[in-house]
Amino acid sequence: MKTIEFIHDIGWIDLPDHVRNQVRRCLLDTIGAGLAGRRTELSRIVHDFAAATYGGDGACLWQDDRTVSPPGAALANGMTVDAFDIHDGYLPVKGHAGAAVVPAVLAAVPVDGRGAVSGHALLTALVVGYEVALRAGVALHATACDYHTSGAWNALGCAAAVARLRGLDAMQTRHALGIAEYHGPRSPMMRCIDHPTMVKDGSGWGAMAGVSAALLAAGGFTGAPALTVEDPAVAPTWVDLGDRWRIAEQFFKPHAVCRWAQPAIAGALALQQSGGLAPEAITRIRVLTFHQATRLASRHPETTEEAQYSLPFPLAAALVHGRLGLAELAGPGLRDPRVGRLADRVELVEEPAYSARFPAERIARILIETVNGETLDSGEARAPWDAGSPPTDDELRDKFRWLAEETLPPARAAELADLIWDCAALPDAGRLVDLLARPADR
Repeated sequence: MKTIEFIHDIGWIDLPDHVRNQVRRCLLDTIGAGLAGRRTELSRIVHDFAAATYGGDGACLWQDDRTVSPPGAALANGMTVDAFDIHDGYLPVKGHAGAAVVPAVLAAVPVDGRGAVSGHALLTALVVGYEVALRAGVALHATACDYHTSGAWNALGCAAAVARLRGLDAMQTRHALGIAEYHGPRSPMMRCIDHPTMVKDGSGWGAMAGVSAALLAAGGFTGAPALTVEDPAVAPTWVDLGDRWRIAEQFFKPHAVCRWAQPAIAGALALQQSGGLAPEAITRIRVLTFHQATRLASRHPETTEEAQYSLPFPLAAALVHGRLGLAELAGPGLRDPRVGRLADRVELVEEPAYSARFPAERIARILIETVNGETLDSGEARAPWDAGSPPTDDELRDKFRWLAEETLPPARAAELADLIWDCAALPDAGRLVDLLARPADR
């Protein structure tokens, strides 16, 4: 089967240069999100849970001196990335591959000296994971009537990458994909949009399910077929595997909130910057956008999760503070009276034409009314850093520095950034895992 051959036979030398560069960009960006996410209450809870429930010495928790089993590390670290909604994603699947694939692959790197995984091997496994996960997501969205969380399909990418790293044979890999598909969390995504909690996008469970699937298949457990891979109805999704590189079509996020809110934030910030507009001068903000974005309706969030699945609050916070990181979306930032007052002036309006263009496009138009009686119009605004206008390497490195230095001393953050960026040259990627696991106070 072509998919199995791709999983095991593609080599670093076979990857186009732009894919080699993109995978290190995705690795850097995902780890940056995880470092910031490590400061959330969600991450603290899930790290303690993994240490208590998934004991073992096969893998590392990030920024933690405790070791756990590989499924436990994938669960905790995947949820930690998902805790801070600033990681990469893919428009056609309305979700995220890297939040699961990166933690799963790093959990599969030996930490006990039983064989080294080179930087080339690590990065190639990540490419395999992204390509399989994203196609599984496209296939599932095309064949399932519900809108499911990313864990439902990124589990298959995790299983594929770990099957490659662990040297499973073709039949074991086929079963691993089937197990991952069957047990991947097909959770109702819109429930978390309407009622934001720590369950979020299911990527931690997807990572855990994918790693577990590969380990089970290696032991003889069966689970084939994965219908999102083998059903003839989805064959067109897989025919270009190895020719079209979907990892190169990822978007990145400049702000730590749901992607659906980011076109409105971009449009509002552009109006503010072009007119030197102070938040106090704003009397009303009308946001014309697609239906799903209007569901992000919370105005006065009490938790980081509610803030990240809101549109009025982060839009107001961005206008007040100029950026959206953990300081603006947690703790005292949730109770800033300036942000609260401005959030109450935001009106969400569904624009049917924009809804019809979703998910291929995410669009908002912002109308800001001022104390002077003016109405400022953004025109059609889109989120920055889509595949068509991606961030530069320097912009992504600056973003990593911003996120990492909220958790690590600057020297440690710089060392980790350089190690990730030059990962391809590492004879043993365990060095990266060790540095990532080391608590900040060491």
